[in-house]
Amino acid sequence: MYTVTATDEPCIYSNKICEPESFNTTEIPRVCPGAHCNFAFYGGGKSLYHQYINTFHVYNLFVFIWLVNFVIALGQCSLAGAFAAYYWAMKKPDDIPPFPLFTAFGYALRYHTGSLAFGALILSLIQIFKMVLEYMDSQLKKTQNSISKFLQCCLTCCFWCLEKMVKFLNRNAYIMIAIYGKNFCISTRDAFNLLMRNIIKVAVTDEVTHFILFLGKILISGFIGILAFLIFTQKIPTIIQGPTSLNYYWVPLLTVIFGSYLIAKGCFSVYSMCVETIFLCFCEDLERNDGSAEKPYFISPNLHGILIKKHPAPQRQSRNSPSSATHT
Repeated sequence: MYTVTATDEPCIYSNKICEPESFNTTEIPRVCPGAHCNFAFYGGGKSLYHQYINTFHVYNLFVFIWLVNFVIALGQCSLAGAFAAYYWAMKKPDDIPPFPLFTAFGYALRYHTGSLAFGALILSLIQIFKMVLEYMDSQLKKTQNSISKFLQCCLTCCFWCLEKMVKFLNRNAYIMIAIYGKNFCISTRDAFNLLMRNIIKVAVTDEVTHFILFLGKILISGFIGILAFLIFTQKIPTIIQGPTSLNYYWVPLLTVIFGSYLIAKGCFSVYSMCVETIFLCFCEDLERNDGSAEKPYFISPNLHGILIKKHPAPQRQSRNSPSSATHT
């Protein structure tokens, strides 16, 4: 974009948009002697693109968030399919299909893409609303009163809780999709009903799992941080060859700790998905089977002994039948 710049005296055309190709043929040089058509800035045109540039930015941000959530959903559904294939194999590992992870990934791409995209869309809408609220809060921070700040905090808290709840339901819905192959809405309903029927087991298992995985992340990050500190301060120079002395080692040390925590979080997310899938399959197994010869449990006796105090009957009904163990 080019604007008129007058150097000698005030001009009525100052800072007006001009075209350098046709500037000398206009009346501006006659009315304002010494005026020039100089480059001012980029953008600001009157085309359709420039009029809706902010809308396009929001659209690109939304699609990016949607694609990120879709990739995460695809990974979760693939992992759930692989772990479910292990659980529902009667004779382990003979009945487990070959390459279960690649098989589950292929099934997710071929049959469940729409369900995964729909679940990612719901989560993306909630996240984009959160960003809009944060943007409005940053723009109106100086003009807000106590009531508006209180309402803003309430909305932010509500959307944060809603996002956490949707993420939790989506993960369990993806597990049901991987097991039964139904659509997203039916799988979400079935997963929610199954979790509500086992709400105490769900609460205990999730809290214990999250606590143990968090300790694992902290342990790995702490170990890597100590090792990096010893290397950066040349306490153990025999591990690495070459100059390792640093004038200020806190920035690379914190970077290494933060990076190791992110890597540990990504690796432990696989274990978290494994626990959730096995647990959901276990709850479904208890409701579908009773441990008898006609309806044996798919769960192994060792894992059954961990989750339930009583062990399942081997092949015949007895006094301590697994049907009574489901209420333990």
